[in-house]
Amino acid sequence: MPVWLEVAIRSVFIIIGLFIITRILGKKQLAKLSFFEYIVGITIGDIAGTMSMDLGISLEEGITSILIWALFPVATSRISLRNKKFRNFVEGNSTVFIKNGKVLEENLKREKYTVDELLEQLRKKDVFRVADVEFAVLEPNGELNVLLKREKQPLTVGDVFPNPPSEKEPQTVIMDGMILDEPLATMGLNRGWLKQELDKQGVAIENVFLAQVDSYGQLTLDLYDDKIQIPEPQEKKLLLAAIKKVQADFELFALQTESKEAKELYQTNAEKMQKLLQKVEPFLRN
Repeated sequence: MPVWLEVAIRSVFIIIGLFIITRILGKKQLAKLSFFEYIVGITIGDIAGTMSMDLGISLEEGITSILIWALFPVATSRISLRNKKFRNFVEGNSTVFIKNGKVLEENLKREKYTVDELLEQLRKKDVFRVADVEFAVLEPNGELNVLLKREKQPLTVGDVFPNPPSEKEPQTVIMDGMILDEPLATMGLNRGWLKQELDKQGVAIENVFLAQVDSYGQLTLDLYDDKIQIPEPQEKKLLLAAIKKVQADFELFALQTESKEAKELYQTNAEKMQKLLQKVEPFLRN
């Protein structure tokens, strides 16, 4: 067998093996690596690369080595799930760097972290003053998490409105020109509604690269041809206009009627619609 063919075959089998090992290790290792997992990943990659090129190493020896290195973190992970002390020993503990706007210098020294590095990590979090930080902690995976002081935190919808309406996940109803029935059903819609909305905008389904429906029932489109301009969804604006019209109609009826009871009824409903309008207008304007 030619040398290049043997190298190619070995490489293909090694790639397949590494893929299987990665699936066994799980998604956690892809998102968050401990020190130990980092070392294991580098070592397995080095062994696999050496096995691909060095024909003097038998596959049995290389596979045995890779299996040992791969199964060891699986075993430690299983033990860590059941033993907090062992988990702390393997993965480490979080370290507080800033508390009440004050830098804890001893903790910085223990983690071999300089002030420059701390300030750099804070800037990555859009924080430029240490005094604005209520709490900053270095996680075991090396990420710095920051909690700003209450008065320095950005304003949220919940701060302005005590009970804001819930926001549902947008559903993708068309992908690559193909209709996805399950997301449509999740939103309580069907193909007939989708076709009607596309007809309103003069768009054929096969020309749509991506289409999503938000929690307000608005359909947004991304076409294959980016030069074609699609009008923005109008559902929220139409709903806002309808509420304003109802409120104005109640006020008009109250002025026109001569019945005292009807006038009071119209005025009461006009006030209710005005309160409703004040609550929903900030959401329907955007």
